[in-house]
Amino acid sequence: MERRRWYIVFWLTIVSVAGFAQQDAQYSQYIFNAVYINPAYAGYRERLNLNATYRNQWMGINGAPKSFSFAADALMPNERVGLSLIVGADQLGAQKNLSAFANYAYRFPVNEDETSKLAFGLGIGFQQSGIDGNMLDPIDQGDNFIPTGMVKKIIPDMRAGVFFSTEKMYVGASVNNLIGRYMLNKKNLDFNYPTPNPHYYLTGGVLIPLVEYEIDFKPFFLIKDDVSGPTVLDLNAFFLFKQKVWIGAGYRTGVKLYNKPALLGDVKNSNAIIGMAEVFIDQRLRLGYSYDHALSGLSRYSGSTHEISISWNFMNEKERRINFCYF
Repeated sequence: MERRRWYIVFWLTIVSVAGFAQQDAQYSQYIFNAVYINPAYAGYRERLNLNATYRNQWMGINGAPKSFSFAADALMPNERVGLSLIVGADQLGAQKNLSAFANYAYRFPVNEDETSKLAFGLGIGFQQSGIDGNMLDPIDQGDNFIPTGMVKKIIPDMRAGVFFSTEKMYVGASVNNLIGRYMLNKKNLDFNYPTPNPHYYLTGGVLIPLVEYEIDFKPFFLIKDDVSGPTVLDLNAFFLFKQKVWIGAGYRTGVKLYNKPALLGDVKNSNAIIGMAEVFIDQRLRLGYSYDHALSGLSRYSGSTHEISISWNFMNEKERRINFCYF
């Protein structure tokens, strides 16, 4: 079978699988702005922060995933309430998704000097998913499951999370896509809309000073699970030099925490190694880049994954968090 035919078969299979469950867009640089996966992170930086991230996955494969996210995050004057707005867009072959969420977090100090805080967050918004039938090139013409032109559907959804942080560590848990599946009535649709199943996240990390004011070490992890698909584990470690440059690496793999009847094959096929860097141009501007290299059989047919991010911090007169750059 010619190479183009393989691409068609591959992406039709992907779209068919997506009809049963929708996967949230994945970012390697979530660590630089955790509000993307946890609404309780809103307000953590204690300043107005703008962040944009673009991810181009599996370069070289036709229809490979491309994702873009933008987040605005701020702490209110009472220093208890954090607010954020997140807009995301991603494309996987003929499938295009758009989402927008407003997030609210309430933060409780848990010690006298208020350097340790426990936050609870809730996000409310919508998700839109659609399929462009014009981008599909089926082997069998006249397939009734392939729409004509672009078809799409918007549904409301929610997310929730909890986030605990001190000056030197953090841990957070969150869940996305809480109600979307219950808002979706597939009987009234003329195409196979991907079901937005809940995604569960557990994150944590610590900061270990190695040389005062010179070098800090930060290991951290992410566990992502959506019940139907493989559980994903990210293990990462960074070095921070003079509070200016982050350099680090990570390893992503599939793990089996419990039995999943819908999951076929070896979950470890998603293995990848990750290299990341972030540079503080000044206290306001930071640039990030990550490079993912797949270790599965897909690496023979595709290039690597590239991700870039940019953040801008609006400084204020009362700088409450000196170490905002750590987490």
